[in-house]
Amino acid sequence: MRNLLIVSCLMALINLVSAANITVFAASSLTEAFSTVAAVFETQHPGTNVTLNFSGSSILSSQLLQGAPADVFASADETQMTRIIDAGLTITIPKVFALNLLSIITPVHSNLVSPKDLQAESGILLVLATPEVPAGRYARQLLTRLEKIYGVGFSQKVLSNLVSEEISVRQAAAKVMLDEADVTIVYRSDLHNLQGVKQLPIPEGLSPVARFPIALLSNGRNPELAIKFIDFVLSSPGQNIISQYGFISP
Repeated sequence: MRNLLIVSCLMALINLVSAANITVFAASSLTEAFSTVAAVFETQHPGTNVTLNFSGSSILSSQLLQGAPADVFASADETQMTRIIDAGLTITIPKVFALNLLSIITPVHSNLVSPKDLQAESGILLVLATPEVPAGRYARQLLTRLEKIYGVGFSQKVLSNLVSEEISVRQAAAKVMLDEADVTIVYRSDLHNLQGVKQLPIPEGLSPVARFPIALLSNGRNPELAIKFIDFVLSSPGQNIISQYGFISP
């Protein structure tokens, strides 16, 4: 009888702890913003714990498709979210909670002053996130759009200097900060976290607009608390936090 009572108490404790936990899968570009959002959310909901898993959105969506448990998915684009929707892994309709623009960065001591300089035939080490990652796809869209200014073939000339493709925009940015590359394309929200770099000006209106959706997942353990987290992200206080990190409120 005593053993049954102990087991019952342990099970109740496990359920209580589980009820106070949620796991959030979020794009790597959200690392600082969502870390702050989670900390504030935990303060407002004493006893709760938000576990954050940051990586490239394509990697996260693949993990979810392979059965990784999570309560919330915040993607850097709608393509990866669509993969999750098509697999029947979402409960709620995804909502766009943030927008982002792109920036071209190079070491502060670089002689590059304009995107036009990127089409040099040699001597430029370009690093981008892979095309499977939202930031990598947006970057290639930007290069195509810049052909309106610099002529047909600009994108191909620039990409001929591509020396490395990284699994996340943060890794691409790190290559430039460490002087292992001359240029990369990042989110504007990344700039506050980068040291020793400068921007090459992008003509107004040519940067793709990255749309960040968030949704409740069907394989989570605590949908009620997860919904509260999503609501906080979408609320004015949540949006104020996110905007402090360079994102644009939709």
